[in-house]
Amino acid sequence: MRDFNLASFVPYLLNQAAEQTSLDFSTTYRDRYGMLQTEWRVLFHLGHYGAMTATEIARMSRMHKTKISRAIKALEEKRFLRRQELSKDRRSETLSLLPAGKRAFNDLCHVAEQHNAKLLSQFSPGETLILLDCLQRLSNLAEVTTDQSLL
Repeated sequence: MRDFNLASFVPYLLNQAAEQTSLDFSTTYRDRYGMLQTEWRVLFHLGHYGAMTATEIARMSRMHKTKISRAIKALEEKRFLRRQELSKDRRSETLSLLPAGKRAFNDLCHVAEQHNAKLLSQFSPGETLILLDCLQRLSNLAEVTTDQSLL
């Protein structure tokens, strides 16, 4: 049997790091707004990029459209977003934040900035640049791989 070191397997480490580093922040959006992770991610995309369709959010966030649909429904029930049918394609809707959604987005962005600063404070400025560069490269690699698989 071949020795396989899970502790140096990059997908495993990234998953563990993601779970650990997002734990405190997830408590914040859950406790303040009753949101799940997918709801926060949809709210973030609408707050950051403006009005979008669910398909656009799925492409940018790499979330499954079914999860996005559930998040949209929950955010709509919280009166954080509104749907508007596109006149050219009535099967598609533009989603945009309502004032309560914008307030929640701004509040959570402030908390996210503080959380991010706390996480990065354990690294030197040089290490921070390297960490962010490496994570961005891995993220872009996944995007290129996904795009190429569609060809």
